[in-house]
Amino acid sequence: MIRKPTKRSETKLCKALIKNGKYFVPARGDSSEFKTLFRRLASAGAGRPVDDNGIPQGPWTPELLAEAISQTDANQSGIELRTVQHWFQDNEKGISSDNIRWLARIFGCDDPEATSQWQATLSAAQARLTARRRRQRISADRSTTPLPSDAARLPTLDDVNLHPVEAAQPQAPVESARRFDLAQRSAELFARRSPLDLPASVFAGAVALGFWSYFLGIHNVTYLREDGVTKQAGFLWAPNWTLLFMVFMPLFFAFTVDLLTFWESEGRSKLLTAIGGSGSKGGWKRKVEASTYTYWTALIVCLGFAGLFQWISRRLIPLLQGGGQYAADWGSLAIVRPDMISVPQAIAFTGLAYLFMCLCFYIFFVGLILLFTITHDFWEIEKETEDYCNQATPSEIAEVRRRVVDGIFRCTVSGLLIAICMKLQSSYLATNAEDILDWLVSDSLSLLSGNDIEIAQASVRTPTHYTSLLIAMLTCTVFLYAFLRTAIGSRPNSSFERMAAAVIVVSIGYLTIGAFSGFSIFLWITVLLAVYGLFDPAFGSRTTH
Repeated sequence: MIRKPTKRSETKLCKALIKNGKYFVPARGDSSEFKTLFRRLASAGAGRPVDDNGIPQGPWTPELLAEAISQTDANQSGIELRTVQHWFQDNEKGISSDNIRWLARIFGCDDPEATSQWQATLSAAQARLTARRRRQRISADRSTTPLPSDAARLPTLDDVNLHPVEAAQPQAPVESARRFDLAQRSAELFARRSPLDLPASVFAGAVALGFWSYFLGIHNVTYLREDGVTKQAGFLWAPNWTLLFMVFMPLFFAFTVDLLTFWESEGRSKLLTAIGGSGSKGGWKRKVEASTYTYWTALIVCLGFAGLFQWISRRLIPLLQGGGQYAADWGSLAIVRPDMISVPQAIAFTGLAYLFMCLCFYIFFVGLILLFTITHDFWEIEKETEDYCNQATPSEIAEVRRRVVDGIFRCTVSGLLIAICMKLQSSYLATNAEDILDWLVSDSLSLLSGNDIEIAQASVRTPTHYTSLLIAMLTCTVFLYAFLRTAIGSRPNSSFERMAAAVIVVSIGYLTIGAFSGFSIFLWITVLLAVYGLFDPAFGSRTTH
């Protein structure tokens, strides 16, 4: 007869131990020092998500706790894994006042009142640890040298609270001085922002250049080449400055932002849950920062060589000297059509355009590096699932794999379309066709009509051939690494095979540009296949239930 009230009270108690879907341990009066209190809470899993039965998902590990603190909304700088490891170790290192605040939010389950209580409890526990440590130092000094009478007084809790900074400095010296980290700053361009910010910024920059070219009168200009061929050299006719920066590069950035957001907020945590967090090689931020030298290399190449050096050699020197061996285009109109634009105007316009271009391509390379890092992180975490009890169902892991491969495939296709735009423009400049559309249509008709229409090639230098090949190779390399690390070794999946086949076909389409008469037919098919793959990476191989 008395079991029903008991069960209701047990239910209320169970609910009281769960706050915001996390296991909550109330902050009670405790005389323990920080180390003892922290180990008890970490082993109990205080602040960890709970399952349907209200049971926490295991104890805290240094990796899981560091990642949870770094993902706190108000914590912009994150936390070093080494700092968290000190809390778990049996040493004399304590915790700083800033980190007490983050740890209180974890144990308080993001509840304001509970967080405030835990912040006071943890501060008192840290003060007791500091006071004991000072007493030990005083005892050690007293055994060797006599102390003045005022120094023999044991420090009180008030003494410790009057100097919180002094107590915090020995524990986390790395927190007081943070150097500029290019890797983290670059990665932040894709994270913690609206998904539209980066693509919209690039699109707006390309539109601004288009309007400027219109105001200068070089948006639609033809000139007569020395061999008597009339060529279209308008800025808006160049696909490597219009379609590239207005369509395909914003798409690449949008797909990268979407995948990175999924990986940081959902995908990575699912895989870590599968291994209970044990054995992880560090948090996501540490893995991004591990590629710092790669980011600096990309920045130097883009700004120094692709930007400054290429602008000086291809634009500035020919404009000042009145000619050169490069194919004439919108940047050379001051030479071939001085009545349309002056040399100072051309220098200013090309300089700003190349600055915009090299910054965009640096961010493009940052995206490729992040895709590589996501793939490597996925592979490392998945390897550890073989040695741990898997709390995530195989379908959840398969879903993470699918999202990662789909995102990288979309980015790869966008990157190859960027390379195609670059090679189309450089190949057209060397032909005797009047404009790029006339060149493609004539090439298509040569195959459809059966008449071999020969398109003559001028003897000019086209450095964009090399840069487009570099873009295509790096993009395919990232996809190949992702395919080897994530797709191969999993259960047979026809969608992954179709993605690989599509990338091969699009790559062949890029390589065949201008290689033979009728190449444009295959190129049209390639572009249609690529665009379809952006909407359906599985190419219809997945069925929805």
